[in-house]
Amino acid sequence: MTEPISTHVTQYLESLSVQFRVLPHSRPATTIEDAAEQRGIRTAQMVKSIVLRDMSNRFAIACAPGNMSIDPKKVRNLLGWRRMTCVSPQEVISITGYEIGTVVPLMLNESIAVVFDNQIFDEKEVTISSGSKMAGLALRSEALAELCKPIMGDICRDNTETE
Repeated sequence: MTEPISTHVTQYLESLSVQFRVLPHSRPATTIEDAAEQRGIRTAQMVKSIVLRDMSNRFAIACAPGNMSIDPKKVRNLLGWRRMTCVSPQEVISITGYEIGTVVPLMLNESIAVVFDNQIFDEKEVTISSGSKMAGLALRSEALAELCKPIMGDICRDNTETE
């Protein structure tokens, strides 16, 4: 029998009495497709989080369904910021406290704008990282939004569904 997964994310959700399910992986997930397969879900049910920086050195975490691509121009327009680019893997850790592949828009190191694509709510239940590459967490999409207080908008590239 495997040990139950306990991370700072699961502990945080438990402390707030947020209902969630742990979806353990048999091996560290290396891609969104791999994580979805191990969790027994579709990639559209996953929330991927991308860290972006604008020209004024402001940061945002853009969140979208796992089968979609985020358009930094749409994030920039929604926030009213200047040109945005992805940050390096090393910067992701220092900015968010999470490694690449485990970023969630919760308990961040810095005050960062959180932006959700409206399509996240096409699914009643979504999955996020547990903070470990060995498990995901399933929770209501509305519960995730209540925790994150995101700015909502259309931030995905057009016609880029990958599933």
